[in-house]
Amino acid sequence: MDFALTEEQKMVQEMARNFAEKEIAPYIEQDEENHYYRREILTKMGELGLLGWSIPEEYGGNGMGWMEG
Repeated sequence: MDFALTEEQKMVQEMARNFAEKEIAPYIEQDEENHYYRREILTKMGELGLLGWSIPEEYGGNGMGWMEG
């Protein structure tokens, strides 16, 4: 059984990492301290296609597997 990431999985991983470093990391301490959650983060994640990875396409998801999600 091959557990190596596919090129597509690596691209998703890199996109998610870049998003977290740019959009989440700079604010996480302050937001956690204030018990605050930036709703615009979910909006941006949705725009990038980072939500719904394991949901079938017929239900509005990306139809990917659990590894991608």
